Amino acid sequence: MSSFFDTMNISASGLTAQRLRMDIISENIANAETTRTAEGGPYKRKVPIFREILNGKGIEATGIETDQSRGPQVYDPAHPDADPNGYVEKPNVNIVEEMVNMISASRSYEANVTSMGITKSMITRTLDISRT
Repeated sequence: MSSFFDTMNISASGLTAQRLRMDIISENIANAETTRTAEGGPYKRKVPIFREILNGKGIEATGIETDQSRGPQVYDPAHPDADPNGYVEKPNVNIVEEMVNMISASRSYEANVTSMGITKSMITRTLDISRT
């Protein structure tokens, strides 16, 4: 019976991880045009960092890193965030890449939901068999 619960815990940790991943991707997409943040400068893409829980018992987030690469420079001298040469640094967020990551995270989330459902069915059937 413990292996059933291990499987449920692994799937639950996967759900939590993919939910965090989707939240971070959503933040990146929402800020794809933000050229001024409270920290100064354009928004910088964020990436969640995960690690395996000891003995393959799931996955957990260890942090969220900020991608420090420079975003594209766009010539727009009328923009309030333009430098003296008229260029504005845009966020380093690639919408296409973020959408691909969102689809991947969504499918991983769905796979973990399916795994939990199958494990629940197996536990129910095991209990039904043991009663007879």
